[in-house]
Amino acid sequence: MKLFDKLFRYEAIDRIFSDREYLQSLLDFEAALARAEAKAGVIPAPEAQIISAACQADQFNVEELAAQAALSGNVVIPLVKHLTALVASQNKDAARFTHWGATSQDAMDTAVMLQLRRALELVDQDLARLSATLASLADKYRATPIAARTWMQQALPTTLGFIVAGWLDAILRHRARLSELRARNLALQFGGAVGTLAALSGRGPAVAKALAEELQLPLPPIPWHTHRDRIVEIAAALGLCTGTLGKIARDISLHAQTEIAELAEPASEDRGGSSTMPQKRNPVTCATVLAAAQRVPGLLSTVLSSMVQEQERGLGGWQAEWETLPEIVSLSGGALHHLTEMLPGLHVDAKRMLKNLDATQGLIFAEAVTMALGERRGKLLAHTLIELACKKARLENRHLKDVLRGEPEMNIHLPPAEIERLFDVRNYLGSAEEFVRQVLAEVGSTATVN
Repeated sequence: MKLFDKLFRYEAIDRIFSDREYLQSLLDFEAALARAEAKAGVIPAPEAQIISAACQADQFNVEELAAQAALSGNVVIPLVKHLTALVASQNKDAARFTHWGATSQDAMDTAVMLQLRRALELVDQDLARLSATLASLADKYRATPIAARTWMQQALPTTLGFIVAGWLDAILRHRARLSELRARNLALQFGGAVGTLAALSGRGPAVAKALAEELQLPLPPIPWHTHRDRIVEIAAALGLCTGTLGKIARDISLHAQTEIAELAEPASEDRGGSSTMPQKRNPVTCATVLAAAQRVPGLLSTVLSSMVQEQERGLGGWQAEWETLPEIVSLSGGALHHLTEMLPGLHVDAKRMLKNLDATQGLIFAEAVTMALGERRGKLLAHTLIELACKKARLENRHLKDVLRGEPEMNIHLPPAEIERLFDVRNYLGSAEEFVRQVLAEVGSTATVN
């Protein structure tokens, strides 16, 4: 089903995990294996060149391979059969050395590593773009007041820049995390039937070293057929990143509600409309990202549970990864790309934010007044007095400032000028701007690391 691909996915990543590109990654392994074995003196160099030249995905029928894979249990078995026949049509001696000393899982796991390497490069590019956009927004709105909300209720004033800096801080961690794990986990898989490379008669380590060099993949100290932590760590990191993307999308969509209207996705023709309500401006990108954030955790649980594999070759667990892992990469990469594309056009209504700060008629400044009064009367008594004043303000539908001015005892400790100062939002933003500056300082160092 392709109808929703452009909505949920990113074409560049989907292309990497297409049937053709997967076959080419498998064939890249086979070609590199032949060249590596020639370098190690295992097979003749001319035969290796013939094998390598034949490893072109366009020469193979995807549907035919798929039908045969249903019978053989994986796609490498029929692929090697067809590759051997293709090589034999040019040189029968060369055909003898096709897939020499390797096993199906070597080809499949290494092909996935090649795909993941390319996909994670695209992910890092989008994370860099997203970081730059968020840094710009955090800097621009570092002093723009907005109501902070806890339990979805107005709590205290903050700044939009502070909120965005929180998003950015998390994204910077994901970028660093993915960069670090790429170096550790994108490793060659080459072990032969049970990992010992016995078929290569003692020259296995030399072939493995040459193969790793050919594919530019790290050479692990031992084959890892049934040790799936590398795969799972990559999937988990993408799951974590998708969770943060979902948090950002949730925040934006809440701020975009009609009654709040502080933020909105970019407006354009045919974007976010309704089939029946002409006035609608739906947050479509947020919906896309949130859908991914709901789907990826379930997929991640599949690869986590597939780690418990039997002895030297997994039965069912390994196979459960084949479609699940690409789906995780595709959904997380799609969510990231769509959010990255949308955010530069995010509409910010600073006037509405200021208006919403007064929606509770001053109650949002109750803590500011409590702390000021607490310095004179003690925190507990101050809290009780201001709590009673807040209840009175609600019952009488009055501004909290007016209620406080009408309390004689309050005026003894908080003169009118002091009360007026406490209800100025600029005086109760705490260290919001300093925190924004600290996060922005991290942007440069993260870019340097990556």
